[in-house]
Amino acid sequence: MEDIEIRNRMSESNLIKSKSKTKHKNLDKCSYLFLLPAFIIYTTVMVIPTIESLYISLHSWNGVSEKVFIGLRNYTDLLFNDDVFWMALKNNGIWIALTLVFIVSISLMLAMLLNKPFRGRTFFRGLFYFPTILSGILVAIVWRWIYNPNFGFINEFLRSIGLESLTGSWLADSRIALYCVFIAATWQGIGQPMILFLAGLQTIPEDLLEAADIDGASKVRQFFSIKVPLMKETFIIVLATLIVGSMRVYDIVYALTSGGPENSTQTLATYMVQQTFTFSNVGMGTAVAVLMLLMMMVVIIPYVLFSTREA
Repeated sequence: MEDIEIRNRMSESNLIKSKSKTKHKNLDKCSYLFLLPAFIIYTTVMVIPTIESLYISLHSWNGVSEKVFIGLRNYTDLLFNDDVFWMALKNNGIWIALTLVFIVSISLMLAMLLNKPFRGRTFFRGLFYFPTILSGILVAIVWRWIYNPNFGFINEFLRSIGLESLTGSWLADSRIALYCVFIAATWQGIGQPMILFLAGLQTIPEDLLEAADIDGASKVRQFFSIKVPLMKETFIIVLATLIVGSMRVYDIVYALTSGGPENSTQTLATYMVQQTFTFSNVGMGTAVAVLMLLMMMVVIIPYVLFSTREA
């Protein structure tokens, strides 16, 4: 009798487990249905246009007439016969380097200053973040007035302090135009990484910093030995977003210089638009876009792999 009861209990237990597994399987299937709308939108907005762009880049097309298949000619022309493309790529490289040096350091410095308790710090946080919410076109309009050679703020200021010899046409000088545009972009762009760094700093336990103070560690030692290691994820997010943003910088460059003078401020994004809409060379412009995507994937894929590994 005891054996029969034990067997009945085991069979009931197995039945309950099988029902539980079946229930979980049904819930898993239902959960995929909730992902279906996002999957459809992502496929429609991202995947299909990407495949279509790759297809167009293999053709010679002005956007109106019949497409003519030319294989990889657009890519070979860009890589081996197009000096403007290499100028644009070099400018993007310079932009990335300047971003990593100046925007990262300035935004981190501001975050550390604004993380300290003082009267009015909320106001200053909003003040430094405010340019980020402005459109690139609006920022460009403001800085066009600042750089105006006749009545701009910079030239007027130099004249007022007796340095009229240093005045000039800032955006018309091919030697410095790119750096002038970058200064305007820096004014707009420090807010977002500053907020990210500020959020990272606020996650550091105060106990660690107090213990370091007791042990006699200097502020520099605390920064490199405590803050930087604990903000590793924040640094990765900031660097990845800034590099990708530098690769596709467009609006402020187009509004300030349209890629000139003499293509000295041309970037891959402005060159893509120029080829597509100004020259009606849609195939070539799309090839530039595909190359930009491949370059950005060099940053995006390691970032995604790191994020999933940490998760």
